[in-house]
Amino acid sequence: MSVNFTLNATNRTDEGKGASRRLRRLEKKIPAVIYGGGKDAQSISIELRELVKAIENEAFYSHVLTLIIDGQPQQAVIKAMQRHPAKNTPLHADFLRVDAAQKLTMKVPLHYTNQEACVGVKTEGGSISIIATEVEIACLPNNLPEYLTVDLLGVHIGTTLHLSDIKLPEGVEIPSLAQGHDYDQPIANVHKA
Repeated sequence: MSVNFTLNATNRTDEGKGASRRLRRLEKKIPAVIYGGGKDAQSISIELRELVKAIENEAFYSHVLTLIIDGQPQQAVIKAMQRHPAKNTPLHADFLRVDAAQKLTMKVPLHYTNQEACVGVKTEGGSISIIATEVEIACLPNNLPEYLTVDLLGVHIGTTLHLSDIKLPEGVEIPSLAQGHDYDQPIANVHKA
């Protein structure tokens, strides 16, 4: 984990649609909630400007974040974010408290490398189809990867890569693979152009 994300938040007592609209319009903040970790759900508000800057980085969605709520730091991950349908600005965020001893289940992005140098493309004249851009993993918070890399260098025409072909870091697993061979979904393939 190369980037640390810290967001300042304040506890909020006003709830409901009208209070959320006033918060967004007048204070330039968005309503959010943090839950889990054996504690009650807590309604908070976050500066819109801070959140927009943080979500520009892809790693924000697959990192353990530090939420400083009224001066008290809490470790959390983002679980959901609602956005405005036209403007794409955040409207609401859900955060899950992190316990260092409890496994997390999260989606992380897949980064495909060596697409231009792929044997099936460069020497066999094929084309690559990317089927999955993210994968759901389970791991302890300390092992949470920013992304997973899929190397396409030695892939020939007619080859389909599956979830089981992803090289996982230590302590990281793909829960769907534990359900059997039928859940080993394709993630990319090389086919004739």
